[in-house]
Amino acid sequence: MKKILIALIPIILGVGCIIAYNIIGASVTAEGLVVEPFFLMPIALLLIVVGIIWLIVAAVSFFRDHKKSNK
Repeated sequence: MKKILIALIPIILGVGCIIAYNIIGASVTAEGLVVEPFFLMPIALLLIVVGIIWLIVAAVSFFRDHKKSNK
């Protein structure tokens, strides 16, 4: 169960990156350039995907171990 809770950390960090991206927002300079924290979106996507894969692996491991202990 602890592995499943630890697997949620990258997902929470990814959601935090998305929230930070929306809070920071984008702006346009006087020269017409858009300034935005674009780097947060790929990081968020990476963290969420890693978290989901880690969560699936941890859940399968948890249920496999739980099934063996019941026999």
